[in-house]
Amino acid sequence: MQDAVALDTLRTTLERQLRAALAMLRDAVERCPESLWDDPAPTNAFWQIAYHTLYFTHLYLQPGEAAFRPWPGHRADVQHPDGIAGPDDPSSPLPLIPEPYTRDQVLAYATHLDERLHDALQALDLLSPETGFWWYRPMSKLEHQLVNLRHLQHHAAQLADRVRNHASVGVDWVSSRAADTPS
Repeated sequence: MQDAVALDTLRTTLERQLRAALAMLRDAVERCPESLWDDPAPTNAFWQIAYHTLYFTHLYLQPGEAAFRPWPGHRADVQHPDGIAGPDDPSSPLPLIPEPYTRDQVLAYATHLDERLHDALQALDLLSPETGFWWYRPMSKLEHQLVNLRHLQHHAAQLADRVRNHASVGVDWVSSRAADTPS
């Protein structure tokens, strides 16, 4: 019984922190000036990092790669589905970088993910010694979720910094977000 309570507390804590990090990412996206959204000067445009962050947060909330069902607005006709450019594959007929997602599309993806967060976390076996992703071995599912949270926070902070440097606009800190309330 005590183990079940501890696991439930852990799930609730993870959910609250993931929701808070998603809220901060959303705030950075909402405050991003149009001139920064698809600015080609940085190695990766603002929209690319925002999409990449949501894509991998979504992916890693699954029990494994086979369980992943992309967001309905996902474009499957690009070489790099996460929006971040990598080495070109000359044998691929697909474009290297997709057309930019709009702010509304990225915000819709954030909402999609936020609305599914609770159920996704409930479906995970946090006590599993495996992540469910071959490229993350050896690592437990619980540690993998902490990595997922750190990845989301890393990019939310990166985008918040871009907004502050470009427009002198701060992104609000969110310490916790109610686990049962999408942001």
